[in-house]
Amino acid sequence: MPPSDFARANIPELVEQLTTEESILLVAGVGSWKTHAVERLGIPAVKVSDGPNGIRGNHFLMGTPAKCLPSATALGATWDPQLVHEVGLKLLAPEAKLRAASVILAPTCNIQRSPLGGRSFESFSEDPYLSGMIAAFYVNGVQEGGIGATIKHFVGNDKENDRMAYDSIISERALREVYLMPFMLAQKLAKPWAYMTAYNRVNGTHMSENPAFLQKILRDEWKFDGMVHFLKLFGVYSVDLSINAGLDLEMPGVNKWRSLDLMNRSIGSRKITQRVIKQRATKVLELVQKCAIGAPEILDGDGEERTQESDADNSLMRRVAAQSIVLLKNDGDLLPLRPQNLKKVAIIGGNAKALVLSGGGSAALRASYFISPYQGIVDALTANPDVEVTYSEGARAYLTSPSLDKELSTEDGKPGWMGSWHAHESDESMTPLKEPLKVERIDETRMFISTSTPAGLTQRWTLRLRGYIQPREKDTPFEFGLICSGRAKLYVDGELLIDSWTRQRRGDYFFGLGSLEEYGVFNLKAGVKHNVLVEFCNVRAPADGDEDETLMHGSAGVRLGGAEVVVSDELLAEAVTLAKEADVVIAVVGLNADWETEGNDRTTLALPGRTDELVEKLVAANPNTVVVTESGSSILMPWIDKVPSVVHAWYLGNATGHAIADVLFGLQNPGGKLSLTFPNAEEDVPAYGHFHSENGKVNQALLKGYKHFQHRKIKPLFAFGHGLSYTTFDLSSLQLSQPTVTSDEFNLTVSLRIANTGGVAGAEVVQVYVTFPDMSGLTHPPLQLKGFAKVMLEPGQSEVVNIQLDKYAVSYWEERFATWVVEKGEYLVQVGNSSDRLGLQAKFVLERGFEWRGL
Repeated sequence: MPPSDFARANIPELVEQLTTEESILLVAGVGSWKTHAVERLGIPAVKVSDGPNGIRGNHFLMGTPAKCLPSATALGATWDPQLVHEVGLKLLAPEAKLRAASVILAPTCNIQRSPLGGRSFESFSEDPYLSGMIAAFYVNGVQEGGIGATIKHFVGNDKENDRMAYDSIISERALREVYLMPFMLAQKLAKPWAYMTAYNRVNGTHMSENPAFLQKILRDEWKFDGMVHFLKLFGVYSVDLSINAGLDLEMPGVNKWRSLDLMNRSIGSRKITQRVIKQRATKVLELVQKCAIGAPEILDGDGEERTQESDADNSLMRRVAAQSIVLLKNDGDLLPLRPQNLKKVAIIGGNAKALVLSGGGSAALRASYFISPYQGIVDALTANPDVEVTYSEGARAYLTSPSLDKELSTEDGKPGWMGSWHAHESDESMTPLKEPLKVERIDETRMFISTSTPAGLTQRWTLRLRGYIQPREKDTPFEFGLICSGRAKLYVDGELLIDSWTRQRRGDYFFGLGSLEEYGVFNLKAGVKHNVLVEFCNVRAPADGDEDETLMHGSAGVRLGGAEVVVSDELLAEAVTLAKEADVVIAVVGLNADWETEGNDRTTLALPGRTDELVEKLVAANPNTVVVTESGSSILMPWIDKVPSVVHAWYLGNATGHAIADVLFGLQNPGGKLSLTFPNAEEDVPAYGHFHSENGKVNQALLKGYKHFQHRKIKPLFAFGHGLSYTTFDLSSLQLSQPTVTSDEFNLTVSLRIANTGGVAGAEVVQVYVTFPDMSGLTHPPLQLKGFAKVMLEPGQSEVVNIQLDKYAVSYWEERFATWVVEKGEYLVQVGNSSDRLGLQAKFVLERGFEWRGL
């Protein structure tokens, strides 16, 4: 029978028929991306895929080209849950079906306790309410499309260094009001099919082994009836503890705890029981059945991954990207630019032409197309064929050497290089066989090989990569950079240039498993195609302090980058000269997937290299300078008082350049609002001084993000919720309805009028913040976002906006009694268009309070 027939299966009857071995197989999974099939009982396998900002499919290496959407912080910056729902339904769910994936490992809705967190870009906001609402609509959109959503990482996973071991020390109140709240809202409003646990511990216990969260809170309090799992990079650390705590599924299926041997030994020693294993298997089967009901065509399909583009999809991606962009500053109305008024435009900056799609790690994918900021601006300027465009990198700002994807070619001139895969004489041998097992063209030079290896390789294997670097117009010193998770050496024209084979230095690349980048300079001759060879083996080389030659099971990788050697002063001078000659300068600067990535945290909020110096020199040379910044989280801007116009573009995915150009040239009136606070200094961040793990402990507090800035009366660079427009808005006539209170519910309507008082159509976000009464003696945040609405208005148009507040808007967690409390007293409601611009306020009084539990 077709696998989709499993939609009609009787799960309890199937569970009764499962053997112990079949039950064990179901709770472990096959490799990194599939659950086990049990053909005897007609139980199909289901496939999952990474999905924070696009559906990559099952291969990091030579992956299926896919749509890359804006980062989660960018989606949060839209402040538009309905738009995010549309993204889930019309983009993410169909993309999952094209990848033959029934479940996506998304969304991520952890809280940025510090913007230094390596995966800060992957979560929606520093605010739990905004994060929870965006997450809920994301989940609803995906699941309405028949695809399961996996909300993650449950809970307290907000930094990357030491992520598998650190212990997040969080008070019960902070847990409930901040860290659990986004998950709680998503559970109440969307009911995700699955939860993924965090890598870390919380209050002493790893989340994958933590019954207080997996059972008591998630299942007993919130009534979650889906599957709990960990499907990524070995975030399970035990057999019995995770099974008994409620973790239903463990992946990947290599080097795992839930092997038949270990599970049977645990049964025999009475650490686990067959009954509990079958309970976990039941949840896996219930998920499989949801997949069979939601998208039966996937289970009945051929399992092949495909790419499909459409004008409608591309238009939606461009619109979402543009609506997430935040206009931070626009003195003198320099923006929007008018192409017809320009004669010469200088585009400057390392990010202008670079492939900056998203942050790194699980969010990374192979984009089906990419429009760079440079290309997007040039395309927009075609309206004036007489305009001249000049370009300079200005300042080197990369962390690792730029990819050589477009620099290398095969002997017959095709992009990339030829890879020959060699088995070894035996699993333990370091000697490769002379004849390759497979030869193929590989068109990328950043290669996280993972499990994308040909069948038939021995446990130890070798990959030889051969190509030619494109000829230069003149003799050029060229610096290569080599990183590996394993061991590797680089030869150019037969000369050993870099040796990370004999010994190496440990680094953070490839999810913290790679070597430090090693460099070598080779003089490329004019008009000559130079031969490039990288020899790689999946066995780590020894290093100082770590002499083990570890076999990289499922985590092998090699990266070759490089760039022409330049004198930084000359590069700066070139940019300044171009700036002086231009009518307007557009500087595109920021971070990329090397700076913000899964596996390690940032060490500074500053822009890299000489970027700040470049911006200072550009605006001194030409006051008509627009700065476009790209990053997934907060950055410092020491030049902010000198630059008239600043646009923050996050990571925008495939449509990056066109979306940026739409805002710069006024085709899209910016309506984005900051989803996290931008500080003036790193010292102003709430986690400053205790962000890092100290003896394995990470302390976390209640006042996060803008709440900390308000409480400490620290002026930020740009406040949470800030964002300008090319038009103006007026908010007036604030009214509050009479609050309605029952034994466990609260309702109140916030009503006001908003008018577009400018000359162009635009969207404004009405933000509602609540201040609690000071009756309990507890410290409450000075104000908390509890409602918002995005309103689109034509020039001169006005509209009455009604925003509903419920019990979540007036509740705090009372640790002594383990309950939510709504306190009687006087509440202050403030309304405005950012957390520091709240021009309207009103009060209401609750004559009596109440307590509640659950959702």
